[in-house]
Amino acid sequence: MSNSKLATPIQYVKGVGPKLAKIFAKLGVFTVEDLLYLVPREWEDRSNIKPIAQIRPSSFEVVKGEIRDIDVLQTRSRFSVLKVYIGDRTATIQAVWFNQPFLKRLFRPGMKLIVSGKVELSSYDHVLQLCVRDFEIDTGDNLKIVPRYPLTEGLYPKKLRSVIKTAIETFLGEMENENERQALLALHEPQAMAEIGPAREYLAFEELFMFQLGLLLRRKEYKEELRGRAIAAEPALLDEFRRLIPFVFTAAQDRVLADILADLKSGRPMNRLLQGDVGSGKTIVAALAAFLAVKNGFQAAILAPTEILAQQHYGKLAKLFEGMFKVVILTSATATDKKREELFDVDLVIGTHALLEAKVKFKRLALVVIDEQHRFGVHQRAKLLKKGVAPHLLVMTATPIPRSLALTLYGDLDRSIIDELPPGRMPVKTYYVPKNKRSDAYEFIRLKVKEGRQVFFVCPLVEESQELDLKAAVDEARRLQNDIFPELKVGLLHGRLKGVEKDAVMKKLLSKELDLLVSTTVIEVGIDVPNATVMVIEHAERFGLSQLHQLRGRIGRGSEQSYCFLIGDPGSEEARARLKAMIETNDGFKIAEADLRLRGPGEMLGARQSGLPNFRVADIIRDEKILQSARAAARDFIERDPKGAHNRWESQKHTVENSQKKLESSALN
Repeated sequence: MSNSKLATPIQYVKGVGPKLAKIFAKLGVFTVEDLLYLVPREWEDRSNIKPIAQIRPSSFEVVKGEIRDIDVLQTRSRFSVLKVYIGDRTATIQAVWFNQPFLKRLFRPGMKLIVSGKVELSSYDHVLQLCVRDFEIDTGDNLKIVPRYPLTEGLYPKKLRSVIKTAIETFLGEMENENERQALLALHEPQAMAEIGPAREYLAFEELFMFQLGLLLRRKEYKEELRGRAIAAEPALLDEFRRLIPFVFTAAQDRVLADILADLKSGRPMNRLLQGDVGSGKTIVAALAAFLAVKNGFQAAILAPTEILAQQHYGKLAKLFEGMFKVVILTSATATDKKREELFDVDLVIGTHALLEAKVKFKRLALVVIDEQHRFGVHQRAKLLKKGVAPHLLVMTATPIPRSLALTLYGDLDRSIIDELPPGRMPVKTYYVPKNKRSDAYEFIRLKVKEGRQVFFVCPLVEESQELDLKAAVDEARRLQNDIFPELKVGLLHGRLKGVEKDAVMKKLLSKELDLLVSTTVIEVGIDVPNATVMVIEHAERFGLSQLHQLRGRIGRGSEQSYCFLIGDPGSEEARARLKAMIETNDGFKIAEADLRLRGPGEMLGARQSGLPNFRVADIIRDEKILQSARAAARDFIERDPKGAHNRWESQKHTVENSQKKLESSALN
């Protein structure tokens, strides 16, 4: 292929220019190749448009007709409804746009229009109406199958189709790969609906294959080419550690420990993801790995995403290894030059992002543990690893990650799962509480506090917002203390408190000086209070499923039965589905699968924090089978022809990485 022509800036395509090029940039389209890979999100089949008289409610339809009348209704709440009456030879239907009165200027009686959307009976006057999702003025181009592209402000469907048609006619022939050319043509200008599926699957496979090839080659380099520090796991050392802890490992912990110990003594750097639900005992497994590293004469570092979690790890591990190792904590609050210098003599350092600073140096770092990895980007992981000589890496997450997401995010890591909770733990009972039943939840809380238990109240905001009618932590703490539970001791925790203030609140909670703690989602990770058995989550419909599951994991950490109350007003089907999933299961993996389906991977994890790749064609939810096939094919290629696999990746990795960067920059702008 002629890379120079496909790399032509989009502004030089006929019909674009500098102004429209800036709008295309919002979609991640900078070059001709980007434009050709701007794949439609769906296709509208206009080969057999029904007469309006044949349309029935509860279906998605395309309607073609002439505008008979136009009306704009204004409700008391300043909500507008634009109604355009469209008719053909058989009947008339209302096409409805909500809160878009400015569109009235585009339409006039007699104009021919094509609209598509969900058909339903109007609750107001019980006539048939179509809630418009897409529309365009009918110019008689007679397209049988119309591609629907992602759009942005200032870019309209007809203009976009015209620009892509020009690019196809001018540049598509520059691609050397005939299959690639034919697949793109089938997506942009399909002659039949049956062409679309195979074409999209071909391009998705190729994209995922190259991505997995890169991940597996990186993994191969770690496992076969890099030399790491061999860390012995002698039976005497393991027995010494087990004597430090007052419990026995579960079978699941023993199983993942076998994986980790084999990695540590292999002489190759470990590169492993340790996945386990909240409360499954990941931290103590990491503590054993750190213990072995130090006993073998090396240093270990644990990176946590929040000060609260870092403090919690430090408190537990400093006590566990008291008199044995030198353990320090390094956060923005403690990161003085003196602390940094001390790292040369430290055995185990626990810290937040402060660990990543250039001034922080180690003498013999051999083990890096990253907790709640999805809170960090890939580059942050690499930055810490560079502080040692090919150190062992153990990545931990309590966020259950579906298989497709794990293969994408952590495809270069080996994976171990703790799928068992410690004995004596009971599943948390979860209930939805409508706002008008809030008082019943309060009475239940009084009962539990009288029994000696403690309670979490979680709110979405720190302070009251004029724009959002949400419970704010500051106001809720005041209300609960003064109006609801004057006889109880209520504390407040949120991200704007200073580190010293957070520590003081946590000490009061752990010493049972507080009965209720009102908090924002700052407690999502790092809070371990076995005596807390009740959690109330206000505006539960505002949270994602995985976040609700993480929050719920702060209770149920002792032997007593725990309860989670989801208070809110779920107004959408998606919100109701989230709350239903929380009530029906405590299985983190089932919840994560549901969250992935409902919200997609970007919203589920947060693309900026997770390092989640953006694909041009592939969809990791819909294409999980293709993803697994692509990974198997990439693995087979590497085993069959290691040199050929390496050469292919080197020849194409610039294109793969470039497209990822473009898509990520457009998604974050």
